[in-house]
Amino acid sequence: MLSTMQDVPLLISRILTHGARIHGSSRVTTWTGEGAPQRRTFAEIGGRTAQLAHALREDLGVEGDDRVATLMWNNAEHVEAYFAIPSMGAVLHTLNLRLPAEQLVWIVNHAADRVVIANGSLLPLLAPLLPHLPTVEHVVVSGPGDRTLLADAHARVHEYEDLIAGKPTDYDWPELDERTAASMCYTSGTTGDPKGVVYSHRSIYLHSMQVNMAQSMGLTDQDTSLIVVPQFHVNAWGLPHATFMTGVNMLMPDRFLQPGPLAEMIESEKPTHAAAVPTIWQGLLAELTVKPRDVTSLTQVTIGGSACPPALMSAFDDLGMRVCHAWGMTETSPLGTIARPPAQVVGLPEEFAYRLTQGRFPAGVEARLSGPGGERLPWDGESAGELEVRGPWIAGAYYNGPGGEVLRPADKFSEDGWLKTGDVGTISPDGFLTLTDRAKDVIKSGGEWISSVELENALMAHPAVAEAAVVAVPDDRWGERPLATVVLKEGADADFETLRAFLAEEGKIAKWQLPERWTIVEAVPKTSVGKFDKKVLRRRYAEGALDITQL
Repeated sequence: MLSTMQDVPLLISRILTHGARIHGSSRVTTWTGEGAPQRRTFAEIGGRTAQLAHALREDLGVEGDDRVATLMWNNAEHVEAYFAIPSMGAVLHTLNLRLPAEQLVWIVNHAADRVVIANGSLLPLLAPLLPHLPTVEHVVVSGPGDRTLLADAHARVHEYEDLIAGKPTDYDWPELDERTAASMCYTSGTTGDPKGVVYSHRSIYLHSMQVNMAQSMGLTDQDTSLIVVPQFHVNAWGLPHATFMTGVNMLMPDRFLQPGPLAEMIESEKPTHAAAVPTIWQGLLAELTVKPRDVTSLTQVTIGGSACPPALMSAFDDLGMRVCHAWGMTETSPLGTIARPPAQVVGLPEEFAYRLTQGRFPAGVEARLSGPGGERLPWDGESAGELEVRGPWIAGAYYNGPGGEVLRPADKFSEDGWLKTGDVGTISPDGFLTLTDRAKDVIKSGGEWISSVELENALMAHPAVAEAAVVAVPDDRWGERPLATVVLKEGADADFETLRAFLAEEGKIAKWQLPERWTIVEAVPKTSVGKFDKKVLRRRYAEGALDITQL
């Protein structure tokens, strides 16, 4: 028996038209750095999105599943591209502006992008790459920047505002198959070449609904979300799509991502929610410590990308900003878990421990743990294994080339199609995930595992420590031992014996896990999305470039 329900495709164009019509007075506010911020209503965004689609189709010849890339900050024009490109049937390809030039060239050529929409301030990055991008036929420039840098470009150069001017503010969006490609994002390529993840209209629609669930971010049209997480980083965690579903106002920081401007935005625009990686919040906390601001409007902070140190969570609690931990990755769209404590512990001492986990799996994400031999491990909160997931917004393969074939490497996907996340952790009987490390970062010492994340969190609880990263280094006796790399706070002083004793206090860290090797650095190297880049630290150690003290 078949159902009697209508078969209406789940399309991004439907999210767009709903937001523009039902929540037309909600706003996208873009910070400009000088003078008043730029403000556009969802209704205005809807009209400009239609104009951009007309321009791409009629003037630039974009059709079918052509890839249109964006090299942009978080701003209103980027939101317009987010909706126009997939709604018209093309594929949005967000470019990570923090990647090395050679990786950007590889990614654009692999995706065969025909058009690049770029912010003018990023032309110094784009211009040197263009001679190496033969598939790019058009460059569309938005906002201030030196256009003379593109004088010798082989691609035709267009002004964003001139291109859309006079175009109709409505568009007959095509009725697409909901399983067709809507957008694509490449992994950062920490091992091997970057890998392309292609999201469908269906996966984005379902993911947006989950983001809006009360047990997820739970935002409404009474909220304003400060979207610091870049739009080139896994669709800005799904927030641009989710906000159009529910009318949440967006506050976009553009290129003003430093702690000072962020504090000014919060004080001036009074967002109620914000989303970013821990390094952003560490910088903001330091700024607010030196120069206090009125940040009382910001009551909910979503942190993902890497584990949030408990000391940072506690510090923001003291400011009235409740941190909610989340976990995900490019391949999971990215919402995989979110740490809403269960009702029975709210208000009790146990609540904080639940908040420190990566959280529970939402409906739509199935999870399992695999041991070293591929055996299935129980959800007992103790058995640690590699996390594998599957679901309607979880990748089942990687984009491999223009022929449409896909790539399913055995180290990334199980034989029965589950995604191997590369994260090692435990799952409690009530479904809370606690990640103890990345499979490649766990320290294997004398046949036992040491969690680098646990050591880092413990170190960053010391009042003199701003950042700490721990990596495995070779050891003749134990195979591997931890190396603690420490960044001290400005004006702070602490010797390694003191830090080691701090780790040993009250059983924070087992004695056999305490690092013997220590070094001070000015900053921990970061990846393009703000995570600790431990492969750089391991390389520096191997090259003898770090000043090591052995206790």
